[in-house]
Amino acid sequence: MTYYNTFKAKTQLKTSPFFERTSKLNESQEWRRWSGYLSATNYELNHENEYFAIRTKSALLDISPLYKYLIEGPDAIKFLDKLVTRNIKICKVGQVMYTPWCDEDGKVIDDGTVQRLSDNKFRITSAEPNFEWLQLNAIDMDINIIDDSYKTAALALQGPNSRKILNSILSDSINSLKFFWMKDTSINKYPVTISRTGYTGDLGYEIWLDPENALDIWDILMEKGKPYGITPTGLQALDISRIEAGLILLDVDYISSRHAIINSRKSSPYELGLGWAVKMNKDSFIGKRALEKELKNGPEWEFVGIEIEWNQLEKHYRKAGLAPELPSTAWRNSVPLYFNQQQQVGYATSGTWSPILKRYIALAHVKSDYANIGTNLDFEIKVEHFKKLTNAKVVKTPFFNPDRKRSCPK
Repeated sequence: MTYYNTFKAKTQLKTSPFFERTSKLNESQEWRRWSGYLSATNYELNHENEYFAIRTKSALLDISPLYKYLIEGPDAIKFLDKLVTRNIKICKVGQVMYTPWCDEDGKVIDDGTVQRLSDNKFRITSAEPNFEWLQLNAIDMDINIIDDSYKTAALALQGPNSRKILNSILSDSINSLKFFWMKDTSINKYPVTISRTGYTGDLGYEIWLDPENALDIWDILMEKGKPYGITPTGLQALDISRIEAGLILLDVDYISSRHAIINSRKSSPYELGLGWAVKMNKDSFIGKRALEKELKNGPEWEFVGIEIEWNQLEKHYRKAGLAPELPSTAWRNSVPLYFNQQQQVGYATSGTWSPILKRYIALAHVKSDYANIGTNLDFEIKVEHFKKLTNAKVVKTPFFNPDRKRSCPK
């Protein structure tokens, strides 16, 4: 094979097992790259109906591009407990744990979920390739690590009607399935695993399945979901909902410590609002010593929610003779934050106008001294090519947190 053909093979975009359906449904023909896959930006000409499907009906998302690894063997628990910050020893069969994992300096490499499939078998998901990192830390351990990324397809069914749709097609009810738990079941004759997880901050489930059955399962969901408003949904709508849910995104809200060129671009779990996921009472894990020191001294930065207040924002535009401009889609760029209009104390990393909350919100890194809830800050905007500062304040996240996300029917 020539160099050109080798390069082309390595860089060619992949298509998911659902592409035969998603490509025909994508009216806009807008696509993004996600882990080397073509993923729909939005299926309709804009994302609005897809966003409201997440919040008021049911949204169907192809999440097959997630990296997935199987960890199996007598040392599986020991290995994962060393690798991640959560206490894997208490993870029960059928349970799912969200967790970051760090380097020796306590800086986050990636974040994802750990699913316990059986006594000595787990699946870990991630945003970036982690196979080499897993292998490096598995030396002298009695485990087998398998890249499951292409052998398992996945869909996310999210929104208030998602449970009703699944109950209409599964072999048994999922009414008792708790938040961050999973179960094996079937759709018609096809075996699937359903986890009560998602990236929207709403009631939702993820469906893990054999790629051979992907198209049939997609068709069943779309057919049975019609009365419940099922809507194929792309990444623009997902981005708005994950910001509303206060969920971080790799390469947007933080940079993997493996790829950060300078130390200031690295973040610890405490600096990303993930201190709750660091279990210091367990045995040693990668990065524990550094995190113990940081916990004692306190983090330099905190990851917070920001709400941009309306009154002054409107005045800036009115003064220029314009109606206020609000982002129609979620943005992903660094925006400075100031204290008393002079000292820069942080920066927002992603933000959006929330259609359901009717608020302009953002996620931000802020120095700890200025990160308390209610602290008034100044958010940089641009009005007719000129920079302005407008009022913002630190608020609690998640911005959107409905009871249905966690509750089960009585």
